[in-house]
Amino acid sequence: MCFNKNITVINKFIFAFVCLLSVEEIHAQDTTQQIVAGRSNSKQQQEKPYVILISADGFRHDFAKKYHAENLLRLSNEGVAASSMIPSFPSLTFPNHYTIVTGLYPAHHGLVNNSFYDPNTKRSYAMSKANAVRDSSWYGGTPLWVLAEEHQMLSASFYWVGSEAAMHGVRPTYYYYYNEKISIDDRIQVVKDWLQLPAGKRPHLITFYLPEVDHAAHRYGPESKETGEAVQFVDKAIGKMVASISSLQLPVNFIFLADHGMTTVDTVKGIALPAAIDTLKFIIPNSDALLQLYAKNSADILPTYEKLKAGAGDYDVYLTSQMPKRWHYSKADDNYNRIGDIILIPHLPKVFNIGGRRITPGKHGFDPALTDMHATFFAWGPAFKQNKKTGDFENVNVYPLVARILELDYTERIDGKLNVLKKILK
Repeated sequence: MCFNKNITVINKFIFAFVCLLSVEEIHAQDTTQQIVAGRSNSKQQQEKPYVILISADGFRHDFAKKYHAENLLRLSNEGVAASSMIPSFPSLTFPNHYTIVTGLYPAHHGLVNNSFYDPNTKRSYAMSKANAVRDSSWYGGTPLWVLAEEHQMLSASFYWVGSEAAMHGVRPTYYYYYNEKISIDDRIQVVKDWLQLPAGKRPHLITFYLPEVDHAAHRYGPESKETGEAVQFVDKAIGKMVASISSLQLPVNFIFLADHGMTTVDTVKGIALPAAIDTLKFIIPNSDALLQLYAKNSADILPTYEKLKAGAGDYDVYLTSQMPKRWHYSKADDNYNRIGDIILIPHLPKVFNIGGRRITPGKHGFDPALTDMHATFFAWGPAFKQNKKTGDFENVNVYPLVARILELDYTERIDGKLNVLKKILK
């Protein structure tokens, strides 16, 4: 008996050790730069300028002033500062990051939520699922890095939604799988290293992502000292990056923006799943800013909708065909048939709490018209006018702006218009 017990203990130890090695191997792989071999800039593209597109997740339109982000305020005053950038609906991380790099509204590019269901394929997408995040079948449109690579211009990504999947069979030449283990100083050094490569191997488009503000604002609320500290962290990082790259004397243009803003919600009284919803008849991805119901049988849609309408108090109820036109999120917009049959929108400050988990004080995902959902947009560099202020604009218009700076033509129809931001260019 003792001998058998010892074997069991040893086997458990070996199993735990193997698991530990596997986890460490995965983490090591996740922090390794991925390089697509055999690519080079064409001679024509080597003469083009550079764009570093930086997203600070959740960096609300007023955070730079509110939390005294000295570097960002100085750089934006020297270049371009928008009063705000308006996210697309829903004002969530994955849909909006992909909108920024495709120029398409979420219903048009297919990433309609952070988590959603596809009735056509009977599969679910979630930003936490690596296999889904890296599966190109979920993504429509032509991301900026794919556009660049198709023009024989090299690109790089230190994280961006979609950059780990091969749209049109193409990933950025240099990219990383998302992780939060690489220090900010190391990440800035990698960007500088990319720009010090020989002209034929040097990326002209770089995407760079910072999660800190979103993390802090969710956990502690947008008015918290922790969010202020996260803004300061981002501000110092941008200051370091600009100082480091300026020594290279390259025509680098910086665009600093966010995917959405953040607002304070009721953490005590969440909205439970309405009793009118039969969970056996609907697929309901977990969410708090909007609830999407996917009917297993279309005959259940209207009866459930009518019951929900009759009992609605802290939320609005929509059929997909009835969504507000300005959201570009109706049945008519749904290119991939991925929007729920019934959508519930909570009345702020309340949010849905379906799983019974603790409600964090900071949330987003709501109507883009709400000022708290508006994001930051600053830009500076040789392509941009100096001391230029501009008003609010939708984030679909960033795509044609970047394409113009890099002189990349596109034939695919997009929602963004160059005329909206053409005035900020020299």
